[in-house]
Amino acid sequence: MSPPPFRTLDSPERRRFLAGLGSLGLAVGLGLGPASVGANLSRLRQSMQAQYGQRGLVSLEAWFTLLERLRAADLETRLREVNDFFNRRIRWLDDIDIWGQEDYWATPLETLGRGQGDCEDYSIAKYITLKELGVPGDKLRMIYVKARIGRSGITQAHMVLGYYETPAAEPLVLDNLVPSITPAAQRTDLDPVFSFNSSGLWAGGSTQSRADPLARLSRWRNAINRMQQQGFI
Repeated sequence: MSPPPFRTLDSPERRRFLAGLGSLGLAVGLGLGPASVGANLSRLRQSMQAQYGQRGLVSLEAWFTLLERLRAADLETRLREVNDFFNRRIRWLDDIDIWGQEDYWATPLETLGRGQGDCEDYSIAKYITLKELGVPGDKLRMIYVKARIGRSGITQAHMVLGYYETPAAEPLVLDNLVPSITPAAQRTDLDPVFSFNSSGLWAGGSTQSRADPLARLSRWRNAINRMQQQGFI
């Protein structure tokens, strides 16, 4: 990805980003998922074996090893190692090429099983993994953004994971496009649109995006239903 064009850090979009996308709760307590994860390892192994066989099990066991290694680690290490794990292990590919659908939100098990995913899949997998490692869900949000590519001004829909120390804090951005975890103020190539987690939805950023938050929340609910069936409690 080419360096982004110059953009003032005091733009309205940037202030919204740094203020937690306006901290405006459009939908709270929607039943979007459990407050904690608590993976059932036996059920996850059975689900992976049934869907993806031995190759999937190898990836799942690597995820279990990651969890075990990081449970006692400090927050910075957990964020960095989880971000690196999925960025290195998962190959980016469009949903249409993976699933034959334009927009499919995969569970972490499906992403690990395939070894492929798009930006939503990276963000969901990191979110669930960090919650499993004890990071409070209210400090994590999946952020739907418009990402500018190079100096051409062309934008594309994209999703990243944000870690918020407080609801109004500048988030740290975990992204599959950029290997390092970066404060939002430094990601001038990203214009936030809305963010969400298991508790609700926050609006902000560009008002001209065609993204429909509620339509995407339905995909999130579907992913959560599959996660619960697979062994994510």
